[in-house]
Amino acid sequence: MNYRLPLWMRHIRYKLRGGFLVRPLTIALALGAAGALLSWIEETFPGFSDWVPRALFPSHADPQVAQIILAGIAASIMTVVSIVFAILLMTLTLASMQFSPRIIVSFARDRVTQWTLGVFLGTFSYCMAALPAARSAPQPFSPVATVSGAMVLALCCVAWLLFFIHHISQAISVSHIVDRIASETETVIDEVAPDPRRKTALESVAPAQVDSWETALGAAKSGYLRYIDIAKLVDISKENRVKIRLTRRIGQFVPPDVPLMMVYKGARLTPEAIAELGEAIEIGPARTLQQDVEFGILQIVDIALKAISPAVNDPTTGVTCVDQLSRILIRLASRQQAIHLVASARRHRLDVVIPEIVRHQMPHGVVVLDHEACRRPPV
Repeated sequence: MNYRLPLWMRHIRYKLRGGFLVRPLTIALALGAAGALLSWIEETFPGFSDWVPRALFPSHADPQVAQIILAGIAASIMTVVSIVFAILLMTLTLASMQFSPRIIVSFARDRVTQWTLGVFLGTFSYCMAALPAARSAPQPFSPVATVSGAMVLALCCVAWLLFFIHHISQAISVSHIVDRIASETETVIDEVAPDPRRKTALESVAPAQVDSWETALGAAKSGYLRYIDIAKLVDISKENRVKIRLTRRIGQFVPPDVPLMMVYKGARLTPEAIAELGEAIEIGPARTLQQDVEFGILQIVDIALKAISPAVNDPTTGVTCVDQLSRILIRLASRQQAIHLVASARRHRLDVVIPEIVRHQMPHGVVVLDHEACRRPPV
């Protein structure tokens, strides 16, 4: 059976959007492959490099010039990469100490930082992949077109480094940090609650009355509930003619040896179906913004509480956080109440029940506290 998007594919897509591994590694491998391919094309088709001007390379047959240029660019690029990593680590340390450790996830999802690491590492890979083609024996060969590409990449790295420093200087601003978190949270709201709020309230449908939820299924590991593949749970419920109720909602911690699902008529579940139920749930050591709207709100609340603490005493930052929280809560209030969190396999019959976050359970009390704290005179 084909689902909208398998859980492992969603996990890869989320890792592609965030983290310093997938996107930089992909860019580095792509540029490295380009360097090897271009040098091979030059060697296979000798006339390919005739377009390179003689003023740039007076001798197209001297491999020593190509070796010096490629080796020099590769060595200098690795020095610049160490500088970039130092700037990045300093930024992450400063942001985690001054604002909140939870916003490190937001910095890791910054595409400019990911592209910066990818371009620099890709330029190094390009030079290293092309360097073996420049040889003096048994037949001298100088890949001048490939070396020209390396020189262009080196100039791009210089320009990109200046842009990266400018970007980092803005990224550590609390206004940009809170705005980025609010934008990501609004994106999650658009995904989990795409329907606009109706003028008339929908008729509430209570879960089907059952004698008992006799079968308890625990999680394979402990951690935070990150993502629930609701469509897959509904399909499993229909195929096996069972009812499923989750005991934890998105963002909650799942301890070991604690039931995560309660199943009505669980004896009908085969071992394969139980394994599929486990695959429909993603659990990890930290909360993410895949479906967790509350996590985005808590990040901004953390920044606001630290800003109004006596040690920091920055009411302006607290007001900025309150403004962005109002933006998120307005977006949330304008959407239909989390219809997707209670999945129905048949009309008026709830076969999959998932705890939802009711609007009044959002940390609005902390928002009011922020308002009151920001109104206090500085100490």
